[in-house]
Amino acid sequence: QVDLVESGGGSVQAGGSLTLSCEASPHTNHRYCLGWFRQIPGKERERLAVVYSDGSNINYSNSAKGRFTISQDAAKNIMTLQMSSLQPEDTAMYYCAARYGVDTLCATYVYKYWGRGTQVTVSA
Repeated sequence: QVDLVESGGGSVQAGGSLTLSCEASPHTNHRYCLGWFRQIPGKERERLAVVYSDGSNINYSNSAKGRFTISQDAAKNIMTLQMSSLQPEDTAMYYCAARYGVDTLCATYVYKYWGRGTQVTVSA
């Protein structure tokens, strides 16, 4: 079990930036994969970026490359997603997720533990 709490969402104008945070509380000492996902109303949930709990093995989806930066503070168990040049089409509920597994497979896993999400709204 990994408990996850997101924060940092809000409203921003197009071209602006936001940083999301996810505080993780794992119930074991095993390392795990972490990821940022988003869901736009009417669309499937989309994986944005993943990282291993020790901060290694970062992987971005094509939609996140260049504008989003994921990082993991392993000592504090806090993962962040820095988002820049936001556009109205980035408006979505953003979730962090986790699952125990192998670091090199983080981008391929189906994630098991989810936070409640944080809303990001980008206005034109």
